[in-house]
Amino acid sequence: MPAPQNAFKRQLASGQRSIGCWMCLCDPYVAEIVARAGFDWVLIDGEHAPNDLVTITRQLQVVDPHCAPLVRLPMAEPWLIKQVLDAGAQNLLIPMVNSTDDARAIVRAMRYPPQGIRGVGHALGRASRFGAEADYARNANDELCLIVQIESVAATEALDDILAVEGVDAAFIGPADLAADMGLTPDAAEAQALVATTLRRIAEAGKPAGIIDFADSAIDAHFENGAQFVAVAADVLFLSRGLRGLASKWTGKLRP
Repeated sequence: MPAPQNAFKRQLASGQRSIGCWMCLCDPYVAEIVARAGFDWVLIDGEHAPNDLVTITRQLQVVDPHCAPLVRLPMAEPWLIKQVLDAGAQNLLIPMVNSTDDARAIVRAMRYPPQGIRGVGHALGRASRFGAEADYARNANDELCLIVQIESVAATEALDDILAVEGVDAAFIGPADLAADMGLTPDAAEAQALVATTLRRIAEAGKPAGIIDFADSAIDAHFENGAQFVAVAADVLFLSRGLRGLASKWTGKLRP
């Protein structure tokens, strides 16, 4: 049998809006709780959370039955891309894509020859159900989804060309890094204006636009500006803020 159909990629292609949750707690038990919560997708963060190949794989195993898993890698290293794809990831978010050369290199790393350089070892991995899907490679290239992260001024300047690269399926704005590259904070008016403009440009180019934010007003604005898929929560922040609020409430009552 061939590679499994990528439902998330098809959802993006349909134009349907969706919400997701960022996962940084690196634990499959927690990942299953998040995956069962009702989000359309979850993202396993390998850039700013202490995940490795083993923890990512274990989270993929528990998330898959409940919602679409995305994986963010720390960098666009071909060997790391190869490993996580063999582990069963189909949707990759790659940070700091600043040029067409960056985008083309990632596309090649994700694809089997002759379109790319991905090593053919799927029979040993989870992606082919450990060799049960002997025909996995026949359509694996088509079922992968590449989301490039736009988080620098250089990336916004090269945006149209990046989006035109064959194999780039969507673009995701990193508002904090984009603002930092401008020498600003994310709440600065100039940074927010660039985010809004960039979302509109991605949508106008016919590609799904994504972003992460937590305030209701900001999320509403992102959807109005053309965002199609938005991360509206992060597990670590939801837990830490909730616990701090609860502790503050009760210590305040006991020790006014």
